[in-house]
Amino acid sequence: MNKTQHYVQGKWTSAIGEGKPSFDAVTGEFIAETSVEGLDIPAILHYGRTKGGEKLRKMTFQERGNMIKSLAMYLTKRKEAFYEISYRTGATRVDSWIDIEGGFGNLYANASLRKLFPNQSYHVEGDPINLSKGGRFMAHHILVPKKGVAIHINAFNFPIWGMLEKCACNWMAGMPAVVLPAPVTAYLTEAVVREIIASNILPEGALQLISGTAKDIFDTIESQDVITFTGSATTGRVLKSHPRILQESVPFTMEADSLNASILGEDAVPGTPEFDLFINQARSEITVKAGQKCTAIRRMIVPEKLMDDVQFALSKSLDKVAIGDPRLKEVRMGALVSKDQVDVLKGRVQELSKSAKIVYGDLEKTNIIGADEKGAFVSPILLREDNPFTNIAVHETEAFGPVSTIMPYKNLDEAIELAQMGKGSLVSSIVTNSDEIAKEYVVNAASHHGRILVLNRENAKQSTGHGSPLPLLVHGGPGRAGGGEEMGGVRGIKHYMQRCAIQGSPTTLTEITGIYQANSAYKEITQHPFQYHWEDIQPGMSLRTHNRTVTDTDIINFANITWDHFYAHTDITSLDGSIFKKRTAHGYFILAAAAGLFVYPNKGPVAANYGLEECRFLRPIYHNDTVYVRLTCKQKVDRDVASAEHPSGIVKWFVEVFDTENELVAVATILTMVQKKQEVFVEMTDEKIVECLNKLTENSKPSWGILTPQHLLEHLEQGYRIMSGEIQDFEIATPEKILDKVHNSLYNYDKFPIGTKFPTMKKDELEDLIHPDFETAKAKFFEAREQYKTFFKENPEAVLKNMVFGEMNKYASYLLERKHLNHHFEQFNIL
Repeated sequence: MNKTQHYVQGKWTSAIGEGKPSFDAVTGEFIAETSVEGLDIPAILHYGRTKGGEKLRKMTFQERGNMIKSLAMYLTKRKEAFYEISYRTGATRVDSWIDIEGGFGNLYANASLRKLFPNQSYHVEGDPINLSKGGRFMAHHILVPKKGVAIHINAFNFPIWGMLEKCACNWMAGMPAVVLPAPVTAYLTEAVVREIIASNILPEGALQLISGTAKDIFDTIESQDVITFTGSATTGRVLKSHPRILQESVPFTMEADSLNASILGEDAVPGTPEFDLFINQARSEITVKAGQKCTAIRRMIVPEKLMDDVQFALSKSLDKVAIGDPRLKEVRMGALVSKDQVDVLKGRVQELSKSAKIVYGDLEKTNIIGADEKGAFVSPILLREDNPFTNIAVHETEAFGPVSTIMPYKNLDEAIELAQMGKGSLVSSIVTNSDEIAKEYVVNAASHHGRILVLNRENAKQSTGHGSPLPLLVHGGPGRAGGGEEMGGVRGIKHYMQRCAIQGSPTTLTEITGIYQANSAYKEITQHPFQYHWEDIQPGMSLRTHNRTVTDTDIINFANITWDHFYAHTDITSLDGSIFKKRTAHGYFILAAAAGLFVYPNKGPVAANYGLEECRFLRPIYHNDTVYVRLTCKQKVDRDVASAEHPSGIVKWFVEVFDTENELVAVATILTMVQKKQEVFVEMTDEKIVECLNKLTENSKPSWGILTPQHLLEHLEQGYRIMSGEIQDFEIATPEKILDKVHNSLYNYDKFPIGTKFPTMKKDELEDLIHPDFETAKAKFFEAREQYKTFFKENPEAVLKNMVFGEMNKYASYLLERKHLNHHFEQFNIL
């Protein structure tokens, strides 16, 4: 019998004993059974804390982010295989898109957050805090990765998204994960984990999979662990009260199913775009994932006078929903996850129908396309509760499927009260074109909801909808919804880190945080800081400039150039009663003059001015005052480079402007783009090329590939003849949509991958040789290179075609030559 496997302690394994069976939600066919019997849970948790945790904690945020981005790209290329498996859960293509590509989207989104963290393994939070009058005792907060393991207990409805939206956060934080998917859809989670492990992108131990419910997993948890749970509120409360959680004070984040409410604004009457939006959104929330979403609309709160209109319009809209085999294009709603879930759903609907009336759908009859009663199909059900303040079952009982209830309100206060009777939800929405109504609802209802969507005609086409949690927004809610938070951008990552307040001197805290703290000791340097590459710049590096005296003419000229004729700069007869005593220099002149003092004029690693973060003018500077500048590296921030520029990072410089009495008169933080060192490639000078080729003989053997030495020389010769313009009768082979990306790759410091082939080269077969022997080929190589050098010497502005990289100027050709020769010279071990 097939068993869903586990990936634990570095290997795939099957548990012993009988397990819980999983069935195809569409056909009823057996898929696999899940069992956790025999797994050594304490050893699994210890393995994650040590094997995976140690490696992740040492990585910087940039390294973690790029790792997660690479994983997202890897999985995206293999997504179609997951769709085929996902159909077996009863999900349509659209349903599966939310789960599969929504999950990958979480990886991409969290990977991009690396730009908001420092280039180190821990985070510095907030602003520094001065704790003394003298400025020599201060504090800052840092966040470090917890030294435990993140235990994720997930629900059945999103076997991929549920795993990745959590793991993306803990991996970014530097924490490993143990994932426990719900048994009924664990086979889909397993398929994704298999690809993740096969990719070798994550450090071993960063992800372990226990396919099923390990009831004893909490028995050996430790204080550094973090637990997240997604599922029913009842189960969550039981888990949250486990003695070990209380004893070890283990963080427990619960995201529970909730009775989410959507409100139709009083202005959204039939015939308005908002009324139609409400109906369309309601239909979608009932039918997408067959209503098996923790964020689905369970309660529709509509104006009393519009109850019949909503019932009629929504019923008519639901009539258009085709139910059946999710593989069929015409099907808009698939099956529930299992027959057991159908039975549970029917029981809940029967509870609701004791007071509410079923006005659409039939629990015992469903029109099915392409399938039969063996599948877990059920009709959409719409109930009507006309007395929602008296009959409270609708606010307490959730039917987890394609079920929703409409109920009336007389005024907005009643709508707010009804929404709050759900005792806390993940999300609410209000559909209205009135900003006044929207504000009133949001401000008064926000205490009971984790997220509120205001939907109207302006944002409808771009809105992600009521039921779509987003990686950069908090996902969670108060009360019944669990009281926890997931995702939320940087907030989500911080759940897996320990916040610690650090106290000490500014100089010490500069070293600890990696951010220059005001009043810290300066690090004197031997050359101008703009002469250092990004890697060599350190926080605290500082330069004191020469003095400059600000003249009356400077101020007048600046006013004329900028057209800034503020009276303090241009009309000294109007200074009475102002804070100014004499003609005053413009604040931005002081900043510009400061730049004139600290900017290094020669070309160097500083590539560009990147911006200004903060600026404060602390006291006026008058004509004939003299100032100097102290320029200090405040912080370094890594950055991605995808355009035609060399790898670089951002350096934040703390600019302090002093007068001759050493009184601080202005401060600013400026940003510069600073190039990184190129230490990957050897420069291909004439001398270096001769040196390398002197090592190449007719009998030299490559480390990879099938090229012979003569084939190598003839290949390189052809490259030079293309770059010199002698060969141009070809079409560019790289597709237009990726040509810029391929061209820009010349500027990075990544080597050509082993096995890279020129478009015209034969696959696994050598080209016919052109020259009679090796020595002739060598002479022709040097001849072609001289021709290339001469061409660009005589035509420095020329632009020529390259079959792979598109249009190439002189500098791009130089970059290609360097990469190309390094690649092949390494291939033949002559570099």
